[in-house]
Amino acid sequence: MPVTHIKSSVALSECDGDVLSVNDLHFSYPDGHVALRGISLKLCSGDKVALVGPNGAGKSTLMLHLNGILGGRGEVEVAGMRLMRDNLPAIRSRVGLVFQNPDDQLFSPTVFEDVAFGPLHMGLPEDEVRARVEAALEAVRMSGYRDRLSHHLSVGEKKRIAIATVLSMQPSLLVLDEPSAGLDPRARRTLINLLRELPITMLVSTHDMKLVQELFPRTIVVDEGKVVADGPTTEILDDEEFLTAHGLEKP
Repeated sequence: MPVTHIKSSVALSECDGDVLSVNDLHFSYPDGHVALRGISLKLCSGDKVALVGPNGAGKSTLMLHLNGILGGRGEVEVAGMRLMRDNLPAIRSRVGLVFQNPDDQLFSPTVFEDVAFGPLHMGLPEDEVRARVEAALEAVRMSGYRDRLSHHLSVGEKKRIAIATVLSMQPSLLVLDEPSAGLDPRARRTLINLLRELPITMLVSTHDMKLVQELFPRTIVVDEGKVVADGPTTEILDDEEFLTAHGLEKP
């Protein structure tokens, strides 16, 4: 029998969504397309969770709700704060969203300026901004790149800098969209090692099922705007019939 809906024991018994709680989230686009149909999930401190599903399943739409870029019907809480218009700046400092294309995130002349952009707009003093930039670049192993021109970097380097731009905000949750897309094998391996070592709660949308298998203890499967499975990655990936039914391939 295929998996129908696995509940993660880690997510549901050891905490109550202290980092992220999404409850019965619905969203339709202006053209009438229904993208989310009652999504509910919880992430706890230290969780590293894969978000998978076929194209059009609602993964990107869900991610854009987590820091208020989109707003649907339902509840989203980040670090105990309910997402509302009045606290959007606070929520966005807690949710570090990294887009698939790093060029969507890097727009300043130098790496330092890109990584400093968020802390500067938080109104932090110069010494604190510099300290955050240095810490973020060190976390992604790019300390020697602070004065480089962002648009001259490789795709893999740009992706790491894009991650640094959100780490400098010291978020509670790191959300990444297709982080391994477009990377050569060496850059992909570097990224995997980096994500494994980062001590931060993480939700990663990806079609890279080998990445899921290697890096994430828990997987959430979304299809047609619904969570159809949420549980141990090994159990979900072992059920080939279930994966096929939801447009996924066994790694």
